[in-house]
Amino acid sequence: MKFDAQDTRLALDALTVGYGGVPLISDIALSLRAGEIVTLIGPNGAGKSTILKSITRHLAALAGTVYLDGEDMRLLGGREIAQKMAAVFTDSIRPEMTTCFEFVAAGRYPYTGSFGALTPEDKKIVGAALDKVRASELAAREISSISDGQRQRILLARALCQTPRVIVLDEPTSFLDVRHKIELLEILSDMAKKDGIAVLMSLHEIDLAARISDRIVCVRGGEITAVGSPDQIFTDEMIRDLYGIERGSFGALLGNIELPAPCGAPRCFVVGGGGYGIPFYRALQKRGVPFAAGILLWGDVDLVVAKPLSQEVVCTPPFQAARAQDTAKAKALIDAASLVLNCGAPVGEYNRCNAELLQYAAGAGKTVVTDLDGLDAAIAREGTV
Repeated sequence: MKFDAQDTRLALDALTVGYGGVPLISDIALSLRAGEIVTLIGPNGAGKSTILKSITRHLAALAGTVYLDGEDMRLLGGREIAQKMAAVFTDSIRPEMTTCFEFVAAGRYPYTGSFGALTPEDKKIVGAALDKVRASELAAREISSISDGQRQRILLARALCQTPRVIVLDEPTSFLDVRHKIELLEILSDMAKKDGIAVLMSLHEIDLAARISDRIVCVRGGEITAVGSPDQIFTDEMIRDLYGIERGSFGALLGNIELPAPCGAPRCFVVGGGGYGIPFYRALQKRGVPFAAGILLWGDVDLVVAKPLSQEVVCTPPFQAARAQDTAKAKALIDAASLVLNCGAPVGEYNRCNAELLQYAAGAGKTVVTDLDGLDAAIAREGTV
């Protein structure tokens, strides 16, 4: 099997991986081009780490072939592989009494002599790698004394010192706060797009995977269930099936995960739209108050959250006045509710029906609230939970 090394950096041909001679996932076929970011997603224990460790030879593959720059890795020596592929597996790194500079410099050993002496050029490369991951100020510190976010950057700097054509990372954002997750993924994206490095990694954070990846590989139940672009993979149905979600939901449009809707007949009617209703839908869910929502125009961003959290949503076509049957349905839901929540969405030409609904609610003697304090007061007063 031949590949164009100028474009294909890594290829898996009928790869079978597992432990103790027992196959876990068989016949894996995948290739990565220069500058491409490919991410494995799937539930815990599905085999993502096993695939990555088999590619990097931390585990022995049971069958099949891994090609690196078009060459069978079985025919390459360890030094040659290290010059082309770098791996970041944080669970195996426990350095003691080592400065960050010394740790990063270990990435140059595939290029140094038998004594591992660094040349001025090697030291320049180490400094450039630290600078690229924004960690130059850590050079003199012991690696055991730095934070998780800083450690991930140091691990990445060491990988960069190998001047690889491929980097493999297993859950690089685990245990990082939001800021450090963003910083790390930004660095990876820059490396791929500016330096042409192919990046293969696994991530638990599917929202981040959707934003950074060129392609997604779905791993579940001992098999690769799908490979495609984020747009192809991140649909409500596919993510629900991949992770076996039975309660709650995943919204592909916003990458949001919602808890199950409160059970029971709607006791609150929410007048929202344009994103204004989203925090109120979630507030009602947290308080265990079943609700209905409307009138929302088809395609309104509110629908991404209102649909999974509400008992019923009244929708109407956009760019026209609300249909009479939709207005009548919304009024019937208001009649059955004990509370109406006005989310403050601006009223324009196509949603004047919502101003009419609020007037209707007030005329019917319904309690109308406009903020969470008012919501909590009404809940306490009227026993809507």
